[in-house]
Amino acid sequence: MWANVPLQCSKRLTDPVENPYNPVALLGKYKLVLGVGSVPVSEQQTSKPIYKVVALQAAIAIALAIATATFTDGLQGLSAAVGGAIAVIGSLLYAMIVVGKTGDASSILKAHFRAEMVKIFITAVLFALALLLFRSASTLWLIVGFAMATLAYWLALLVV
Repeated sequence: MWANVPLQCSKRLTDPVENPYNPVALLGKYKLVLGVGSVPVSEQQTSKPIYKVVALQAAIAIALAIATATFTDGLQGLSAAVGGAIAVIGSLLYAMIVVGKTGDASSILKAHFRAEMVKIFITAVLFALALLLFRSASTLWLIVGFAMATLAYWLALLVV
């Protein structure tokens, strides 16, 4: 009599139809939010923090450009603004490609990889355009603006 119990229990615990509390069956419907419990996944919940990160990055890039223009000359401030804009545009394109992607882990990973490749390509093209079209730009402040905006992106990920 007791010999059949483990077999029935193991079959029942691994079958998502018979056991509604199976974590494997619930993974597609819910995600765990620390301190809150399980909440349904929606596109709105995942898209808001991504755009908050980009907005915070843009705010820090603008603040750096204004500070640079105030304490140095306007050309160096404009160069810092262009460098920050290059970083913000790349991050915004990344966010636009990735937001709302659902499915299995492989497709989400491919979307992030594609978004990163687009971000790198756009960053290189924008740097080339900035250096070709904005000949009087201060290269140092262009790179400093880009570096500070990129650092702001990583710090914003910790805040948001």
